[in-house]
Amino acid sequence: MKFLFAILICLLSSRAGAQAKLLSLKDFDQRLANGKDTTFVINFWATWCAPCVQELPYFERLRKENKALPLQVLLISVDSRSKLEKLVNPFIKTHQIESEVYIFDEPDQQKFIDHVDKNWRGSVPATLVVNTASSRRSFYEREFSYEELKSLTINPE
Repeated sequence: MKFLFAILICLLSSRAGAQAKLLSLKDFDQRLANGKDTTFVINFWATWCAPCVQELPYFERLRKENKALPLQVLLISVDSRSKLEKLVNPFIKTHQIESEVYIFDEPDQQKFIDHVDKNWRGSVPATLVVNTASSRRSFYEREFSYEELKSLTINPE
């Protein structure tokens, strides 16, 4: 009986969990348009970016601590699409990321960079905060502490 229980635990713990999905520009725009009265916190990051990896837990914490609010955290990796299965998905599992994770499905990286914010130089980490209720849109090309992130999204000035 203990043996069967151990096997069951192993099987449950080895489940795939969250995985990154491809996201087109059209899907990105639709996602924002469909989120009425929602604040979207969209972080652009990469597996090779140390500051990005350092701040990812803050986005996870923001999502977990504010489940009752109309707040959605989206993590968009700028890693290449070819890295999805061998690098990004294992990274998500290792770091126990539960937020929605995407990779832009756009062959022209500059096209999606310009689409997100015309002043974005493409560096990461970067964060876009969109409040659909007030039509407020703010873009930041920098790293955040948890306190800074929370003040931008929960109690914006």
